Amino acid sequence: MTAPTVTVRQPHERFHTDLGWLDSWHSFSFGRHYDPNETGFGLLVVNNDDLVAPGGGFSPHSHRDMEIVTWVLDGELAHADSTGTDGVIRPGLAQRMSAGRGITHSEMNAPPAGPVHLVQMWVQPDTTGIDPGYEQCDISDALAAGGLVPVASGQGHEGAVHIHQRDAVLWAARLADGATVEVPGGGHVHVFVARGEADLGERRLVRGAAARLTDTGPVELTGGPEGAEVLVWQMA
Repeated sequence: MTAPTVTVRQPHERFHTDLGWLDSWHSFSFGRHYDPNETGFGLLVVNNDDLVAPGGGFSPHSHRDMEIVTWVLDGELAHADSTGTDGVIRPGLAQRMSAGRGITHSEMNAPPAGPVHLVQMWVQPDTTGIDPGYEQCDISDALAAGGLVPVASGQGHEGAVHIHQRDAVLWAARLADGATVEVPGGGHVHVFVARGEADLGERRLVRGAAARLTDTGPVELTGGPEGAEVLVWQMA
């Protein structure tokens, strides 16, 4: 049996891209940034923490065979793709795009202008060559009720968008000061603090920090003095 491990990656250890209109911090190798030891964790291969300036955004570009989940923290992100989907992603909306056999899309800072802060995550699918697709749903009420809320799931969780990966679930929580949730155990569990601070057991995770848990059981996660917004990938 493999011994359980917990590794914390601090915010300053991430790769950084600054293009003026885009200030992006990458948890794993991305674009021109490459480290053979940092190409992903479990099924999660991208965890980008992006701040897009007013008028900025990602012009049309293509993807293939990837499940892409976008979580907006502040502002609004306008999405359009080659399936004919055209919409705006706001805080509290779960959004998933399946690239499948090929999709082209754009993501722009939606007016009225103000920075848009988002986390975009890519997970490897369990089936390649599927029809590309898009799904979003509002989970604001569930988040306000407290606890870990399923955002994207390959296991049929009610209220979550569906991803084509049976071995992965994304959970989110907005934690007040002192509020506690139980992070599920799993073969690979990735805990990312998108806002505020939180304590994972005895480990303090500041904004932008991530904990990588391997073969662990459940662990308590507690909101810090200013609360926290956390994203948790549970992967077999």
